[in-house]
Formats: sequence, structure tokens, C-alpha cells
Amino acid sequence: MHSTRKIKEDLIYVGGSDRRLSRFENLFPIPRGVSYNSYVLLDEKTVLLDTVDDSISRLFCENVTYALGGRALDYLVVQHMEPDHCAMIEEMLHRYPEAKLVCSAKALGMLQQFYGMDAKERALVVAEGDKLSTGRHTLHFIMAPMVHWPEVMVTYDELNKTLFSADAFGSFGALAGNIMDDEIDIDSVWMNDARRYYTNIVGKYGAQVQALLKKASALDIETICPLHGPVWQADLGLLLDKYQKWSTYEPEAKGVLIAYATMYSNTENAANVLAGLLAERGVRNIAMYDVSETDVSELVAESFRLSHLVLAAPTYNGGLHPRMESYLADIKALNLQKRTVALLENGTWAPASARHMRTMIEGMKEMTVLENTVAVKSALADGQRAALEALADEIAAQVKA
Repeated sequence: MHSTRKIKEDLIYVGGSDRRLSRFENLFPIPRGVSYNSYVLLDEKTVLLDTVDDSISRLFCENVTYALGGRALDYLVVQHMEPDHCAMIEEMLHRYPEAKLVCSAKALGMLQQFYGMDAKERALVVAEGDKLSTGRHTLHFIMAPMVHWPEVMVTYDELNKTLFSADAFGSFGALAGNIMDDEIDIDSVWMNDARRYYTNIVGKYGAQVQALLKKASALDIETICPLHGPVWQADLGLLLDKYQKWSTYEPEAKGVLIAYATMYSNTENAANVLAGLLAERGVRNIAMYDVSETDVSELVAESFRLSHLVLAAPTYNGGLHPRMESYLADIKALNLQKRTVALLENGTWAPASARHMRTMIEGMKEMTVLENTVAVKSALADGQRAALEALADEIAAQVKA
């Protein structure tokens, strides 16, 4: 049985949600599931914008059939070739043999690579600035390379003032009937999922996102239809403000992320003491995570959110604790910038973790490492509290400035 929603009089949501998938891209935990969004535009010509993952193939086919209401499909617009959005292309082209495939040249090549399909004879290859009239509607095609694959484009509907934004402006989280942002409480849960989605998947490509935002600023946009998460129409300002900060690597808030690795709780104890000292000095926005117990995607998202990072880790095999090293490698790969970092190391006989952390951080752009490194020998001693207090003074003065 179909399950569709009308977004506008002639625009129908035909996607669905997957609550069984445990990890997106087999990497990122998604305890609230994920949606795969697709849209049908009804005009003199009919248009299907993107398909879905094959996990919801039956529902998708029923939704498209219902939305078309017995009409043929004229165009299938492919904006992004990741399999969670293109898995049903072959099936749609089989069901609707007269449909034209609308895509970028790179997408056409990827279709051959993924599915062995030579669709050149059925393809309308579009480039930057190309337009397609479907009757009352005119679709504008805008290239968005590396947001976050090279073949990506977005589509602007001039009549409905709607941007079909591919993976941009998406979010983790399954949809439950309500698909528009003004039907959902965009609270910390949804925003955390949107942040974790952006920072881990698109975060590396801030310059490319900025290029897309510049193009979008020239359009009169009332609705944004992404490929994951809610459709945005009520609070575009909130969404665009977040994307401006994330894509320029500006912190969302002044605050402190304390990320610690610990073997026998001694480094954890030092991190706890520092957190208490920061709180005593009036720092209210403190987030604290054990890097061995917290998925790195959460750590990445929090690193993008807050202005200051405290990295606390023991020396391990003469180097850095592996989980801390993995986390730092991730934020470097995702191009995190413009943060102030404090280091806390632990070592029983040959402390080396601070040196390794400093080297990794200094290999990133516009990162400031505080000179006041706290060194713990095995367990925090009374004589080392003064060093923690000095570090807390320095961080608190900056965060509260």
C-alpha cells in the first residue's frame, strides 16, 4: 500500500524510511534510522526526482505508481549517484520505457560503473545553467561538484520556488508521517542528527558547499527538498545559518569539548577535575566524552560545534592511544579548522602522547594549540592541580570573552 505526502498541489513525496539499518554507509550509527527521499512533479510532463535505496523498493514503486495516477513518466532526474539514491533507476526505466534520464555527464558514467547500464540513448545530459520546461514549470540545473560526489547537481523549480538539493541540507533520522520542518519539532535531537550528517559526510568539502550556497543565494527559494531528512519550508534561516557556519568551520558556540582516552581511569580523573575547574569558573557549555566509548561520528560533530577542544590521552606503545589517534585522524580528514586546543597527557615512564597530539593538530589549518600542556605521571597528584587550575583559567577567559 502506498504512503505518500503532498508537499505542494503538484509535488508529491514518494520516499520512505528505513529503521532497520544500523549504520549509514556501514560507518555511522543511526539509532533513529534514515529516510530516502524522492519526489514526483506533476505537470504537462511528469518528473521523478531521484530514486531510493533498494531496502524500500516495494514501497517506492507503489508510491510512484500512485503519485502518477496512471500517467506515464516523462523524466527521471538523477542528481546524485550514491546507491542509496540510485538503486531503483534501472527498475524505473524498465517500468516507464518512454522516460528520459536527466543527469550530469559524470552521473551517466557512474551509472555504467554501478549497474552496467548504457543509458546514453535515453539520457538528456545537462550542464550548469541548463533548463527544462515541463509545462508550467521550468527546472534549472545547477552543478554542485563534491557536495559531496563529483557528479552531483541540484535542481531549482522556478514556479514552486523549490530547491531539490541532493545530499545538501539532509539529516539522519527516519520520518514518521510528518515530513515538513513545520510539522516536526526541530529540537536538539533533529539538529544533532543534521550536524552529525553534515560534519561526517560533507564536512571535508566546505569550499564546495560555500560555492553552492553562493549559487543558492541568487535564487528565490521557499522550500528545500533534500534526499534525507525533513523538507524545509518554515525556517530556512536556521538551516542556512548552520550550513554557513559548518562550511566555513566557524564554531556554533563558545564552549569546551573534553575528549579523553583512558586505560585505568587516571586520565579520566584528570579530565573530570579539569571539567569541574572550568565549571567553577563559569563555563557552562562543556561536553565530555570517552573516545573509546563514543562513536567517532559524535566526536566529529561536537568538534564542529564547539570552539575549544581539550584532548587528554595516555601514552600507548611509545605513541598515542589508538582511539584518540583515530579521532584526530578523522577531524583532520574532515578539514576541521579554527579551534583552540589544549593538551593533557599521561605517562608512567616516557610520556609522549602530547607530542603526538600536537603534531597531528598542527598539521591542520588555523588551529591554535595552547602552550600550557598538563603532564600527569601515572595518576594525578596534588602538586599537579595548580597546572590544571592555570589551564582552566586560560580556557575560561577565552570562552567567556
